[in-house]
Amino acid sequence: MTPDLSQAIASGATVVTPNRRLALALKGAFDDAQVASGHIAWNSADILPLSAFVGRAYEDALHSDLARPLDLPLLLAPAQELALWEQIIRGSDAGNRLLALPETARLACDAWQTAQAWRLASRIKDYPLNEDSRAFLEWMRRYERASKSDGNTDAARLPDVVAPLFGRGHFRTPPTLVYYGFDVITPQHIALFEALKLAGCNVVSAGPPPRRGDARRTACKDNRDEIRCAAAWARMQLERGVSSIGIVVPDLARHRAAIVRAFGATMAPGNLLPGALKQALPFNVSLGLPLTSYPLVHAALNVLVLAGREIDFEQASRLIRSPFLAGGDAEMALRARLDAALRERMEPVIRLERLLALITRSAAGCPVLAQRLGALAEYRKANLFGAQMPSVWARRISEALATAGFPGERSLDSEEYQTLKKWHETIAAFAALDRVVARMGYGEAISRLRRMATGELFQPETPVVPIQILGVFEAAGMTFDRLWVMGLSDEAWPAAPRPNPFLPLELQRAAGVPQGSAAEAIELARQLTRHWLTAADEVVLSYPQIENDREFKASPLIEAIPEQPVTPKKYAGLRDVIHAARSIEWMLDPIAPALEKGADVSAGTAAIKDYAACPFRAFARHRVGAEGLAVPHTGLDALERGTLVHHLLAQVWARLKNKTALDAISAADLDLLLEHAAEEALARARRDRPEKLSGRFAHIEKHRLVCLARDWLESERGRSDFTVVATEDKRRVEIGGLAFNSRLDRVDALPDGRHIVIDYKTNAPSPGALLGERPDEPQLPVYLTTAEPDAAAVAFAQVKTGDMKFVALARDADLLPGAKAFSGSPYNKQHVSWQDLVAAWRADLGRLAAGFATGGAAVDPKNYPHTCRYCDVQPFCRIYERLENTLIDDEDAV
Repeated sequence: MTPDLSQAIASGATVVTPNRRLALALKGAFDDAQVASGHIAWNSADILPLSAFVGRAYEDALHSDLARPLDLPLLLAPAQELALWEQIIRGSDAGNRLLALPETARLACDAWQTAQAWRLASRIKDYPLNEDSRAFLEWMRRYERASKSDGNTDAARLPDVVAPLFGRGHFRTPPTLVYYGFDVITPQHIALFEALKLAGCNVVSAGPPPRRGDARRTACKDNRDEIRCAAAWARMQLERGVSSIGIVVPDLARHRAAIVRAFGATMAPGNLLPGALKQALPFNVSLGLPLTSYPLVHAALNVLVLAGREIDFEQASRLIRSPFLAGGDAEMALRARLDAALRERMEPVIRLERLLALITRSAAGCPVLAQRLGALAEYRKANLFGAQMPSVWARRISEALATAGFPGERSLDSEEYQTLKKWHETIAAFAALDRVVARMGYGEAISRLRRMATGELFQPETPVVPIQILGVFEAAGMTFDRLWVMGLSDEAWPAAPRPNPFLPLELQRAAGVPQGSAAEAIELARQLTRHWLTAADEVVLSYPQIENDREFKASPLIEAIPEQPVTPKKYAGLRDVIHAARSIEWMLDPIAPALEKGADVSAGTAAIKDYAACPFRAFARHRVGAEGLAVPHTGLDALERGTLVHHLLAQVWARLKNKTALDAISAADLDLLLEHAAEEALARARRDRPEKLSGRFAHIEKHRLVCLARDWLESERGRSDFTVVATEDKRRVEIGGLAFNSRLDRVDALPDGRHIVIDYKTNAPSPGALLGERPDEPQLPVYLTTAEPDAAAVAFAQVKTGDMKFVALARDADLLPGAKAFSGSPYNKQHVSWQDLVAAWRADLGRLAAGFATGGAAVDPKNYPHTCRYCDVQPFCRIYERLENTLIDDEDAV
């Protein structure tokens, strides 16, 4: 800050800036100057954004003796203004054809603000109009009439409202007004400044004093490298004692997340370690995030959605585990287990009542959650129906959130507290929509509230920090000790023009609207680039050479700057911090504690199947209980459909008993039997899936089951005589030291006493899946060697429309249609006879079972990487990190 400006401020001058950040920086600089001059106390500097200055002038007039005689219009809040635009567009002919009305309203509002600032409103009709411009002209006229009839104005017209008031009555007019750091001056600004001059105010322009500006240009490999280099460079400057560092990013919105990650990892990598004491980060990002992106607000909106008609399960899942509900900390572990259990039974979309019923029946036990959601359900019934004014909905929304226990029981940190305050302000702004919006239903109210929160960019306040990460326009008028401007490639800078589609392009070009034409965009970019070159003692201008396989050069606007590589120091990242803190103990530990003798294995044959695929998978799933979370799905999945087929055919054969009865039953009686069996199968499944197996879907599924079973039974009529001696038969089996209960789908007996063990499949694997030292499908061999040792065949019964068949390994050729005798099958190369095969099964399966029982837990996938493709314990075994490889596609496998 120059001494002249500091003296003017101390003498009572008002300074206006293009943005709040520059105003705060100037206030800080003024205070520092006063301290340096030895002052102990001084008047607060009157430095504020121009929009705040206009707003203050309006408030002064509104509460002065000028308000009544001048009949000042009432100012619409931004949310009210946008709601009025939506209402006007919705009521127009063009609005009826729109698919994204809220977005159109926001764009129309931007066009209105541009038209006011650049004096375009009265000139639109004089230019050629396309369909969009004609629609906007109609909307603009309706908006003007509506706001005039209701005595309203908006922020876009507020400078024109207050300009005539300066110098009248007791209205306060500053003796001197300094407009500081403006890169763009609009005709509206000029008119306001002229009005101030006529009122006796001394209006002067000022800008930052030029710094030394030792500039250099540097090329980076890509965007990621550019961000990393800028972060490391900024830390180097901090270590050298530099107190003011600017990082300017032309496309900050696009790169914000990557920049925050890179700067956080460079400045304080230890912050990401579990349990670490968080260090205050030395940087601040000027661009806020949508309010809905903050977890606290996201949880609040999920509560409100849950209180409506229905909610996606993934949203409900996040809500259940959220710390922003009552009991969130106390029941944290219980709610995590509850969420895992609910995933097994939930649908992708769920209602509050259904969720509450499942929580109440769950063994996880979350009494606080159940009580709060029960209270929310009661509140919903009593208060969340019908059409109400926004103010009524605002009150009921707050009450509904309180009923659910929002924002939780723990103390909020600073960021969360500020977020909650902003959320309350958003609800208050929603309540103020009574001025422009009629009654609405609950669903529309929540939708509008969500849009308001999404459109609200919010950044929690932080302490003063040395590194400022800014967008192009936020850096206007700012000076630094060091400055890095990134992203200045020939494609990105100058930025492409972005004219508003609702305003005639020729009009925007003629008026000189920035970003309204290529010429204006280039000129603005030149002006900004000149400012950067004198905004710091040392300036680095960088650009990426490659992005998405496209090569870039430096922007023409910085080609004259000497190129000089920047080689910042390499700082330890999170991985390096973890590695430095290591305490490594090496051990070879493929053996877990053995099972106790006689211990029951609830997993049954699944433990043997998993052990054959990978011993560690079996250990993780069936000894430790590690498993992936289920994903709720629409309708029935393949497993559920297969289970229905199992139950239906078990019911059918429990009644028919044998082929003779099948041949004798009439078509009508068979249909009745199948109808009854299908209904029983559905009723059995409906206990766990009431939502999925109800209404028309249940009717369709029943019809499918009946048709499928009828086709299967028709195929079975082609067999020789047999009797079904067991269906869904529970057996206690022991093998290799394991004891468990098994359930045989079906066992057939032929007239000569030979038995066949059958397992229903909707898509049967090949017989080869039953063979080998580590068979992919060991279930049937386990049943044969333990429960049915004298069986002459094992078979998958493929119950599949259009492809009904048995896939079998059989001792004799006359056991099943299409099954060859084992001695004549292509699988007899491994085993010379059926007896040899059965002996091999006993040995191999006994070895696998014994390995599991004795604690075998080696990470040894049978066929890497295919065995690991859909395994849900990969994060546990870390197979890819061990082998330093990644999953490859089938076509890449060798």
